[in-house]
Amino acid sequence: MDRAVSGATPADEHFDVLIVGAGISGIGAAYHLRDQCPDKSYVVLDALDGCGGTWRTHRYPGVRSDSDLYTFGYRFKPWIGPPIAAASAILDYLEEVIAENDLARHIRYGHRIVEAAWDTAAALWTVRARRNDGAEATFTCNFLWMGQGYYRHDQGYTPEWPGMAGFKGRIVHPQSWPDDLDYHGKRILLIGSGATAATLLPAIADDCAHVTLLQRSPTYFIPGRNANELADQLNALDVDPAWTHEIVRRKLLQDQAAFTLRAREEPDTVKAELLAGVSAFVGPELTERHFTPRYRPWRQRIAFVPDGDLFRSVMSGKASVADGEIETFTATGVRLKSGETLEADIIVTATGFDLSVLGDIPIMVDGRPVDLADSVTYRGMMFTGVPNLIWVFGYFRASWTLRVDLVSDFVCRLLKHMDDRGVRKVEVALRPEDQDMPRLPWVDPDDFNPGYLMRGMSRMPKAGDKPEWRHTQDYWAERTALPKIDLDGPEFVYGSKSLSDSGAITRTG
Repeated sequence: MDRAVSGATPADEHFDVLIVGAGISGIGAAYHLRDQCPDKSYVVLDALDGCGGTWRTHRYPGVRSDSDLYTFGYRFKPWIGPPIAAASAILDYLEEVIAENDLARHIRYGHRIVEAAWDTAAALWTVRARRNDGAEATFTCNFLWMGQGYYRHDQGYTPEWPGMAGFKGRIVHPQSWPDDLDYHGKRILLIGSGATAATLLPAIADDCAHVTLLQRSPTYFIPGRNANELADQLNALDVDPAWTHEIVRRKLLQDQAAFTLRAREEPDTVKAELLAGVSAFVGPELTERHFTPRYRPWRQRIAFVPDGDLFRSVMSGKASVADGEIETFTATGVRLKSGETLEADIIVTATGFDLSVLGDIPIMVDGRPVDLADSVTYRGMMFTGVPNLIWVFGYFRASWTLRVDLVSDFVCRLLKHMDDRGVRKVEVALRPEDQDMPRLPWVDPDDFNPGYLMRGMSRMPKAGDKPEWRHTQDYWAERTALPKIDLDGPEFVYGSKSLSDSGAITRTG
């Protein structure tokens, strides 16, 4: 029995695998580990009081997915519902995965990790966590599986504008939406132009005196019906939900691959098509004035706008759009560099995330602190100089969960391979032919450049100019390439013979 259930003191608990985070990545990791490596003991630690990660911490009105749930959902769990779903529906889905697969007894909520230290001599990670009651809990594990995401859940990014302290109303970031915020009948200034702003505006517009969307620069959107015609047809034919999920998933992935390729090869044509979709709701004049981005499609995420609700709110007169940069906050709003003033009772800063590298957890290897910016990434999931650790970092142009499934397959195959070889340590190292390889940013800013990545790029691991040493962000290539990785290739360095017969480690879980 897992000693978390029996109530034993956790200070001396050991597991084969420790998974960080009980959101979309951690729950997926736990499922695949249970399914593919049933002999492995494991525990999932999460700082929150429940599962879901993003879908629990984000509580602003209208919060929903910005990509379809047929590909955002796991491959093993059919999604039944509209393509774009509210946070509550996604939480229900995740809780069903936990319940259906008996994962709850392996999850420890209210455990914030404060340090992870690797000891080569013992081939073990020691993970210290602080519980919500203030007590510390210590775990050891052979393998550390980081699924905590890529941004700070406890705070969002808000720029420091002049005059903010003098504003007489409330300033709120959607990621920290207060339960007591009464926006009814108030003038709202919503700063931002991404998926969060596009979601929040139509959710509050009917209850506010007026909402003004202030954007420094527009972004691309895809408006359309919150329905999938193929899924509706298959459901009408009473096709098995698992079949429907897989068929629709494959069709969407095929369409997304074609769209991504066209965005690179025919950017002007794709741009015209995207703008035509917006123009169908607001007309060509407003499209040109407020909704025409300065960059080519897919350099940042493109959010789906279900039923064009953002644009309907603007056309109804309940919301309006302003463009420009803020010069200063005033007592009653903001003044733009153009001289225009915007009055507000509440200002909402939908200005993005604060990047988090491995959850901001201090990492030690043999007593030395690790700066991941000094490492080189192996396919965006392992790092030179850091043994027995995987980071799940998903896709920018496809659903995050697609990579959760692929990386999970890789980890489970790697763990079984280590058992077959009788070793307890694996790390990646540059091959002789890689020594003079240029050190590049985690992502190419000319290809993809959201603000949170640009602000935090210096803290991210470096990439190389070969597919093995970068996160290609190409699901359609990785779904073939990752299963074919040669685990005995020269980039994998193994060590530490197994102690399975020594009795030196007591397993739990």
